[in-house]
Amino acid sequence: MPSSLQNSFSEFCNNNKFEINKKQTEILDSIEKFIFPRNKLLNFFSKKADLTCFYLYGSVGVGKTMLANFVYDKVNLKKTQFHFNEFMINFHDFRHQKKDDNTISEFVKNLKNKYDFIYLDEFQVTNIVDAMILGKLFENIFLNNIKILITTNTRLVDLYKDGLQREQFIPFISLIEKKSMQKELILEDDYRTQNLDNNQRIFYPLNEKTLFKINQKFRIFTKNLKKEEKSIYTKGRVFKINNYYGGLARFYFKELCDQNLGAEDYLNISKVCKHIFLEQVPAFNEYNSNQQLRFITLIDILYEKKISLTLSMESDLSKIGTSKKHSEIFKRTTSRLHEMTASKFS
Repeated sequence: MPSSLQNSFSEFCNNNKFEINKKQTEILDSIEKFIFPRNKLLNFFSKKADLTCFYLYGSVGVGKTMLANFVYDKVNLKKTQFHFNEFMINFHDFRHQKKDDNTISEFVKNLKNKYDFIYLDEFQVTNIVDAMILGKLFENIFLNNIKILITTNTRLVDLYKDGLQREQFIPFISLIEKKSMQKELILEDDYRTQNLDNNQRIFYPLNEKTLFKINQKFRIFTKNLKKEEKSIYTKGRVFKINNYYGGLARFYFKELCDQNLGAEDYLNISKVCKHIFLEQVPAFNEYNSNQQLRFITLIDILYEKKISLTLSMESDLSKIGTSKKHSEIFKRTTSRLHEMTASKFS
């Protein structure tokens, strides 16, 4: 007998003209059982009683976020959702304000007072600061019995792979393994690249012809808009947007990804933008992997905030290259860029 979530999901797919996919409905059933155990007495005598995290992973464009968003919208719980970068920014801000030894427990206690269910989208660990914090942070979350739904492209055993001092991160992986129901969503097609219009806003290669086209596009978008100078403030740092037209901003890649900017800077930029022109995006390789990681973080945040993009690039997305270190997560970035540069994206 179909569950209420399954019925709602079928209606949701029909209304949006989505294919009803068996793999996704199976995952949906598992998530529902995780959030609302159907046989509490049976679960009391099983390991399932201790599971407080649902770890949903899979490759790019298989529908993880769509599925998790659907569940989040439907469940009637005290709940909140964060892009993982935002979640960690909130924690670091809290720690900066408190400056005491009980920061983690106080932060989680505040969460528990407000929420029983947290959805973390695009979970990834790319820096040593977060890697060293996550174990204690999640230990407190589990102790407070806050249920967490995680979506990620990365298998649990591959988190923070090849990262600095990864051996100190292994206990976190062990903790998540113990407390999580892990499910992989497998589909052959990338849904983001299907049914997109042909009016995508990606211009390449970097030459005079491309510059003429992107300038022409820019004039169309900014017609009748007044140029301003916008200042973005992030923890005492000032970042100036020199080309800003009422929600539309124009940057060179080097301005955003060659400087010491991070997730919080990009989040603050996204708050004042609806559309961004980003020019001279290079091909990526082992020599500019730091810039590539900033670009990945930038696109993650702009995608989450529904910011449209117009790009000029050294080559098309299929030939843009990648460093070996970021090759897996960059698949998500290129998939998102297909969607974000389509005129249907909003």
